[in-house]
Amino acid sequence: MRTKIYNAAVLTVDPAGHVYDKGYVLFEGKRILEAGPGCGPDADTAIDGRGGILMPGMVNAHSHIPMIPFRSMGDDCPDRLRRFLFPLELEAMTPELVYLSSRYAVCELLLAGVTAVADMYYFEDQVARACDEMGIRAWTGETVIDMETCDSPGAEGGLDLCRELIERWKGHDRIHPMVAPHATNTNTPEMLKRAYELAESRGVPCMLHVSEMDYEMSHFREVYGKTPVEFLYGLGALGKNTVGVHCIHMTDRDIALMAETGAKAVHCAGSNTKAGKGISPVRDLRAAGVDVGIGTDGPSSGNTLDLFTQFKMIASLQKTRYHDRSLFPAREIVEMGTMGGARVLSAQDEIGSIEKGKKADLVLVETESVNMFPRYNPYSVLVYSAGASNVDSVWVDGKQLVKEGRLTEADLEDIRNRLETAMTSFRESAQRYAEFI
Repeated sequence: MRTKIYNAAVLTVDPAGHVYDKGYVLFEGKRILEAGPGCGPDADTAIDGRGGILMPGMVNAHSHIPMIPFRSMGDDCPDRLRRFLFPLELEAMTPELVYLSSRYAVCELLLAGVTAVADMYYFEDQVARACDEMGIRAWTGETVIDMETCDSPGAEGGLDLCRELIERWKGHDRIHPMVAPHATNTNTPEMLKRAYELAESRGVPCMLHVSEMDYEMSHFREVYGKTPVEFLYGLGALGKNTVGVHCIHMTDRDIALMAETGAKAVHCAGSNTKAGKGISPVRDLRAAGVDVGIGTDGPSSGNTLDLFTQFKMIASLQKTRYHDRSLFPAREIVEMGTMGGARVLSAQDEIGSIEKGKKADLVLVETESVNMFPRYNPYSVLVYSAGASNVDSVWVDGKQLVKEGRLTEADLEDIRNRLETAMTSFRESAQRYAEFI
C-alpha cells in the first residue's frame, strides 16, 4: 500500500540539501519511493501535512534508557555516579524494571520524534526486547565494566552477555547489537582491547565513554602519559567501529587520531554541561572529518530523551565556546541529529535522510502552535522554536506509531502504571541514599 504525506515543508537532509517548501513524500511498505515539490502522485492513503515540517526521523545516538527511575534524583549532587548511582543500580535494578523502564522511555522517544536510539546498559536483552515490541529502531549494547553489576560479576561476564546479545539480534531488521565497554577508565586495557576486537570481528559498533571526566584525564596522564584517545589508539581499539561518547577534553592530536582511524563521536550537550564537565570541541571534530551525532545521555544525566532540547543547547554552547554567532547554522544541527547519528551508527545507507530506497522513518512537526509562527526558515524553527510537544506524527519502517501527538500502538497510561508499580522496591532502596537525593 502506497502512502503519501503532502502539503508539508520537506527537509530531505540528502547530500544536496533539497528542501521542498510545499512538497510530498511517497512510501510503500518500509521504503521511501520518492519525494519532491507539489502534491505528488496518487496514493492509497494521502495524509495532509497541514503546512508542517516533514523531516527524517531523529537519531538519539547515545542513551541509557532504562534509567527512567533515576530521573530527578540527586541532580545537583557531586560525584553521584559513584556515591549512589552505581550502588543503587547494583542493589535495585532487575530485568523486569529494565524492561518496563525501556518501554516507558520508548514512548518518550517516539513522542519526541526520535525513531532510532543507541542504548548501553545492563540486562540489555530486555532493552532490545522492549524496543522490538514498541517498534522503534535501536542499537543496544550490554555494558562491560570492571566491577560487579546487577547482571554480571564483572567485565568478563559483561563481555559474555555482549556475545549473547549479538547472537540473538544480529541480522534483525530494526534491533542492532553493540559492544559497550563502559569507559576508558572503568575497564582494564586488556578488556578494552578484547571488547573492540569482538565488535570488529562481528561488524558492530563499540560504544564507550571517552574523555568525559576530569579524573579520567588525570589518571591517564599520570599512569600512561597519554590521553584516553591516545591510549585507545595504542591498544588498537580506536577504529571505524569505535563510537566515543562525550569527547569533551580533546586535544588536537586526539581529534587527528579519530579522523585518521575513522572513529566516531557523540555529543551530549545537555548532560555534559549539567554536570559541569565542559563543552566538546564539535566544530574541530567535524572540521577534521570526524562523524558526530547527538545523544541525550540517560534520563538521569540529561533528564530528557528528546533532541530538540539538545539542538538549542548545541547552538548556544558552540557559538559561545568559539565566540562566533555564525557557527553551526540550524541546518547543520538538524543534520547532526539525523544523518550525523546515522553515520555514527554506520546506518547512513538506511536511515538519516529522505531519499528513494531508504527506510520510511519520518517525523511530521506541526507549525500551527503558538511557538511555531512565523516560519521563515524551517531549520531554524526546528532548532530554536520547536519542542517535543510540536511532534504531530511519527513513522518507523513506514508504520505510523504517533498520530496527532498520541501513540497509536501503545497505551502510555498502562505502561506508566506498570512501571510505577515495579518501582516500589527501587524507591525503598533509594531511601538509603536520601542524603544525596
